[in-house]
Amino acid sequence: MEKGENTKRKVMEAAVSLFNVKGFSGTSIRAIANKANVNVALISYYFGNKQGLMEKLMIEFLEGYTNIAEKGYLHLNRLSAKQCLYMVVENLLKYQQQNHHLARFVHREVTLDSTLVRELMMTYFMKEKHFIKEIIEVGVKQKEFRPVSSDFAAIQIRALVTMPYSQPQYIREVYHLTPHENYFVHKYLNHVEKWLNEFLNKDANHSKLNTLSAN
Repeated sequence: MEKGENTKRKVMEAAVSLFNVKGFSGTSIRAIANKANVNVALISYYFGNKQGLMEKLMIEFLEGYTNIAEKGYLHLNRLSAKQCLYMVVENLLKYQQQNHHLARFVHREVTLDSTLVRELMMTYFMKEKHFIKEIIEVGVKQKEFRPVSSDFAAIQIRALVTMPYSQPQYIREVYHLTPHENYFVHKYLNHVEKWLNEFLNKDANHSKLNTLSAN
């Protein structure tokens, strides 16, 4: 890694660490520079300002996140919808595990209403919605999945995938589990796959849910 890229990475890692503890508003550029052990002027040089740094962090995370959903969607031409969906779920969980500090920050920030968040919703979250919905709808059409609302199914899947990394403190303090550990991802992935199989399995007994699914 070149010196400039190494410096940028150090600044981004320091910023994420401080943003998660003190919040975006409570973190100063100088504090980030001190933690990264770089000259404060370099932050302005590489990112413009603190807002530019935050945008870089969020865009980088969401680029990787959305690309995973897209790759699963593009595999529909050679894999079953079920295989594609499970691939997306597994890779999204692992991606967030590997970037758990950044995932927590981004998931928290996108709950706020701002111009940046609206732009990110249109640029990245609409794509994520499209890819997941398409996989589900193909599965329904090919009779791999039972008839379900692709909108609500996509919402539920997103909630399952992001919850451990949007609320890691809750999971650690209440359940004494650590979402960034490999054992957690392994066990949680097994649980999510079983849930998906029960929820989407066309042969399962879903009589109580039929009315909701049709709406």
